[in-house]
Amino acid sequence: MKVRYCPTPEAVPGSGHPDAAVVIDVLRATTTIGWALHNGATAVHVFADLDILQRAATAVPQDKRLLAGERGGRALAGFDLGNSPVAVTPAVVEGKQLFLSTTNGTRALERVQAVPRVFTCSLNNLKAVAAQLQALAAGHVWIVGSGWEGSYSLEDSLAAGALLHSMATTLGSDPQSHCGNDETTAAAALWQVWQHNPEACLRLTTHGQRLQRLGNHDADLRCCAAVNSLTVVPTQTSPGVFRLV
Repeated sequence: MKVRYCPTPEAVPGSGHPDAAVVIDVLRATTTIGWALHNGATAVHVFADLDILQRAATAVPQDKRLLAGERGGRALAGFDLGNSPVAVTPAVVEGKQLFLSTTNGTRALERVQAVPRVFTCSLNNLKAVAAQLQALAAGHVWIVGSGWEGSYSLEDSLAAGALLHSMATTLGSDPQSHCGNDETTAAAALWQVWQHNPEACLRLTTHGQRLQRLGNHDADLRCCAAVNSLTVVPTQTSPGVFRLV
């Protein structure tokens, strides 16, 4: 299995397709998607464009849908939820479909919609995603970070490196043997530095500091740093729609 890490949606190759793509937005979209589905949401629909989201949501009865999202880390006015993994509790999301748009994560998900198999990953579900990729016998995998408005983000690279190590452990191999570009090698090294205290790394990141300036996001940061606290693998079942399968 060869892995190519693309730190931002803009870094995704313009041609060719892997066997599978794994999208990461640790702070916070893919963490939120995982917890929403774990806690009983029936689907998460992802959108980069808010107008398209609003139109799509009207196809679902109001009592069966929730609008969720943020821009710049702040919840969107008029939406039911922001982008917090600790807010998507069973009492809130069970039996509902989420319509989600975020600053970065949903852009990354949109960028790889045409890949045959698309999964979301965070620090929470590394082992589960690694096992899914092994079961697929995927020969070529893209890991796509969401970054921040086109620029590199440390937290997504941390999780990319963590996923590479989990995949190698699952396969009984050396992580370096799976690196398909320098970015993957760098991500693997980053995880080796921070694996014993990922929350400290998240708090040092630009976006982690941004969230802390916006308000009390300690619970979000703890949740996003909780390695392998979930066993779900959000899977794209149709373009832009993620479910548990």
